[in-house]
This record gives sequence, structure tokens and C-alpha cells, in this order.
Amino acid sequence: MRYMEMEDERLRKIMETSKTLGVVGMSRGITKAAHNVPRFLMSQGYRVIPINPHAETIANERAYPSLRDVEDAVDTVVIFRPSGDVMEIVRQAIQRRHKKGDIQIIWMQEGIRDEDAVRLAEENGITVVQDRCMAKEYRRLFRQQDD
Repeated sequence: MRYMEMEDERLRKIMETSKTLGVVGMSRGITKAAHNVPRFLMSQGYRVIPINPHAETIANERAYPSLRDVEDAVDTVVIFRPSGDVMEIVRQAIQRRHKKGDIQIIWMQEGIRDEDAVRLAEENGITVVQDRCMAKEYRRLFRQQDD
């Protein structure tokens, strides 16, 4: 199997097993990707929990100031923050995984990368995707099911 086929299989499995997404940096701005991507994912059946310290609700969902504050289980953390913020988010995810056992995946949106954070997350049993748009990948991998 070629690398791209293996990578597509990995991404498809991640998206099929993810149910509840904690979206760090979800925006109230309806023209921003940090709003539209999570809204699209909601339309595909994912539960989205907005994480934004400047909002009480986003997309009719209660927003939380940080990942630490989310009460419900989160299996995937989707990051819409600058690359420089990723390490702290990964540290929170690791602490939460050790405490609650819920976070399995960290997904960094397009343009967001941190190799040190990836290494730390993977050393702590968390699968990582970086520099990819979850909505674009969903559309690409499941397009035959959307038609």
C-alpha cells in the first residue's frame, strides 16, 4: 500500500471513530474557518464543544474557556489557534487524558504545526494530525457518501 493510501486510511479511521470534538479557538465570526469548519462537522453528525474564553455560546452550544473546563468527554481536540499556542493545548490534553482518559486525537487545522507538541502527544498515547483541514479531508474521503 502506498503512503497516501495508508494516510487516507488513517484519516478515515480517525474521522469514523471521532464523535465529540473539543474545538479550541472556535470563532463566533460566521465568515471564519474557525466557525465554518466546526459547523460543517456538526452537520455531519459530530458533537462540537466550542472552546473560546471570549464567548458563552457559539453555534447554540455552550462555550468553555479552556479544555480543562469542559465537563463532558472529548475524544478529539481540534485546534484553531496559532502554532505557538499548540504546546500548551497539548499539555492540557495530556493532563486531561491522564485524569479522565478521554482524549484520543489532536487535530491541528491547516497552517498549524508543532513537531515538539506532536512528539509529546504521541509519547502520551494521543494520535496527532497536523496542518490539515478536517472539513476538507472529510469531504475528500467521504465524498461518494455525500452525493
